[in-house]
Amino acid sequence: MVFRTLVYNVVFYVSTLVMMIVGAPTMIPGRRTEMAFVRLWSRIQMALHRAIVGARHEIRGLERMPKTGCIVAMKHQSTWETIAMIPLLEDPAFILKRELMWIPFFGWWAARAKMIPVDRGRGRDALRAMTERAKKAVDEGRQIAIFPEGTRREAGAEPAYKFGVAVLYRDLDVPIVPVALNAGLVWPRRGVHRRGTIVAEVLEPIPAGLDPKTAFLRLQLSIEEACDQLLLEAADRGDELSPTAARRVAELRAGAGTRITEGRVA
Repeated sequence: MVFRTLVYNVVFYVSTLVMMIVGAPTMIPGRRTEMAFVRLWSRIQMALHRAIVGARHEIRGLERMPKTGCIVAMKHQSTWETIAMIPLLEDPAFILKRELMWIPFFGWWAARAKMIPVDRGRGRDALRAMTERAKKAVDEGRQIAIFPEGTRREAGAEPAYKFGVAVLYRDLDVPIVPVALNAGLVWPRRGVHRRGTIVAEVLEPIPAGLDPKTAFLRLQLSIEEACDQLLLEAADRGDELSPTAARRVAELRAGAGTRITEGRVA
């Protein structure tokens, strides 16, 4: 799989660069037209991943996803979900770290598509700025896509949710849609890709108007319980597991409960 990973990485970066140059923002008028181009890029990358790496992709529960006015809170284990989820959302505004906006071509696309950059070094000020921009996006009927742990976590690792997603939930007054996945098993943050089945599952939305702490707890329980179940499914299928994922599977089979964190604002 080392060779397949190297081939895919080269193809990924070369094809991405070519598409971003060919479809330079100055050549495509309008955000929705730009998003259509980004969706095309996403579908091409996922097709290449299936063909070169040999991975399978499965989406469950998509009928639960609202078309507008919600927060989509996703588990973050891999680059996969930052690409694969794009075509599944009607008009997303992804919340992403500011440094990504500095990447040539990618940053231009993100800015033109009105994504929401966050300067994580500014703490509460960053949270306020993020909320203001998210409110505007929701008013336009867009979905706010966020990774509530803030960074990628290895499949099976201890969760590290930040309370900022609950603050956003309170201030926007819209439902929050949890999304569980196991992408880190196949497309890890570091190292070699593995064969296997990547599953993303859209879970039951959490209605607007709950106490933020209650919503934060429900979000974690929903995602982590589903992620644990996906780990067990992968183990039962015989998919290759990382040491961290294998330890978590052993804990679950021994009767371990769902893990959560109290979270922090920044």
